[in-house]
Amino acid sequence: MTVTEHKPFEWPVRVYYEDTDAQGVVYYANYFRFMERARTEWLRSLGVDMLSMAEHEQRIFVVAEVQARFLVPARLNDELVVTARLLKLTRVSFDIEQNIYRANSDGELLISGNVKAAYLDATTMRPKRIPPSLFGENQS
Repeated sequence: MTVTEHKPFEWPVRVYYEDTDAQGVVYYANYFRFMERARTEWLRSLGVDMLSMAEHEQRIFVVAEVQARFLVPARLNDELVVTARLLKLTRVSFDIEQNIYRANSDGELLISGNVKAAYLDATTMRPKRIPPSLFGENQS
């Protein structure tokens, strides 16, 4: 089974006061913070040590593109589930499907999104080939 066939990785998040705006709902930019946390934990679950990768291999991931559709707002104290799943892997980038659901309901979808991340040389900031072992599958 390849990574793209797996159930999406799930990361729990609770909405704190600091995450909300004057109307008491999650400020839109904070959803991207939640998604970043889930991506980081997803990569960690795959055995990717981003600190070691940057320090010893001079390789980094950068977000190249984000698409998000805001469907329903989250509110203070909501328990959320943020998912991450590999959609597409190329030689130098990968697309990740990310969704945010309300956990303390029937799994209501709040945000649907996609993130494109690029693999770069940390010194030159130029794209580099993603090692085939990173996601454990063949690349296109």
